[in-house]
Amino acid sequence: MTTFQADPVPGQAPPPDSVAPRDSTPSAPTSIARLNQTIRGFIERWGSVWVEGEITSWNVRAGNIFARLKDSQSEAQISIRIWSSVRARIPADLKIGDHVVACVKADYFVRAGDFSFQVTAMKHVGLGEQLERLERLRAQLRAEGLFDAARKKPLPFLPHCIGLITGERSDAEKDVHRNAELRWPEVRFRTEYAAVQGDRCVPETLAALKRLDEDPEVDVIVIARGGGDPQTLLGFSDERLLRAVAAARTPVVSAIGHENDRPLLDDVADLRASTPTDAAKRVVPDVGEQRALVAQLRSRARMRVTQRVQHDIAQLEQLRSRPALRDPERIVRDRAQEVFLLAARGRDLVGRRIHTAEARTAELRASLRALSPAATLARGYAIAHTDGGVIVRDAQQAPAGTRLVVTLDRGSVAAVSEGPADQGPAGVPAAE
Repeated sequence: MTTFQADPVPGQAPPPDSVAPRDSTPSAPTSIARLNQTIRGFIERWGSVWVEGEITSWNVRAGNIFARLKDSQSEAQISIRIWSSVRARIPADLKIGDHVVACVKADYFVRAGDFSFQVTAMKHVGLGEQLERLERLRAQLRAEGLFDAARKKPLPFLPHCIGLITGERSDAEKDVHRNAELRWPEVRFRTEYAAVQGDRCVPETLAALKRLDEDPEVDVIVIARGGGDPQTLLGFSDERLLRAVAAARTPVVSAIGHENDRPLLDDVADLRASTPTDAAKRVVPDVGEQRALVAQLRSRARMRVTQRVQHDIAQLEQLRSRPALRDPERIVRDRAQEVFLLAARGRDLVGRRIHTAEARTAELRASLRALSPAATLARGYAIAHTDGGVIVRDAQQAPAGTRLVVTLDRGSVAAVSEGPADQGPAGVPAAE
């Protein structure tokens, strides 16, 4: 940042209302108003100067801008004011992290004793060095997948113990404890204190994160801070801390600053809370809401069961009202006569079928008997056949000595042929 020094004005008398050492004594001190007027008189003689730096704070109130510029080579900073009448002459897209050059003039507010610089012109130089470094880191971590939603761990519904990393006796700690206990009075905390800005911020936060992550009773870890300008929040964009949070086994909630504060930790953490109060509300369920939900579910379950029972009772009554179930014997009585008639009809039909079959069987038996050789044998005839079963129809088939079997009406006898016999009258065997 370009420095400047007020030009001396040789021989010029001090302002008429200025304060000199000889003008004030312990017994006759000067007034604060006179002192401030004297300071302002000296400051008003300074001219304007162009300075270069990085915007680290940018707040708009009532059309005016209150901001801070940081030196590019050191930690030196100045407060600046841009009145609404000047805003039209500066770029409209200026924001935190921009590298700018500005024409400033020292100003001293007599009533508040506040020293700052009024801006009369400002223009871009480029991204601030810090912002550029953070953007490169952001792109690298995004390419590695550390921002992906798929790798983020879900938070438990009701953590048994919450690990809290915050500054000692900080408002953030009070906010988290108060809001969490209001929502769930039995919630337990294990708090690890760490510096939340400066050189000790990253190593102490890393050590606290390691201790909490190794504790098996801790179900979720909250890293909380009560806001601040981007310069004081740089520790929560440190690559070492970001990789440690990504590698933690326990879900981590980032609750750094206020709604507009967005360190890189917000993108790597498993959940981003806009404020410490919001973190308490996101991590712990509200006991009142849960009781109301349980009561609602019980009411719905009771209503569903009642409806089902009433529906089943109605169906049962409908079934019981049917004639078949109201008087089951009626069906038997109504069907008994029908069964009796069908049985009698069946018996009659079977009887007639049997009689017809018996008559037909007798006819077939008579016809068979008339055609059967047995009837002829019954009249005294016989059948002679050789041992081979050949029926003898010609006397020449049974020469003398042929062994024969003679079948009679009842049984059969063995015989031996004596040869053809002389015959008497035709059809009558000759007498021996």
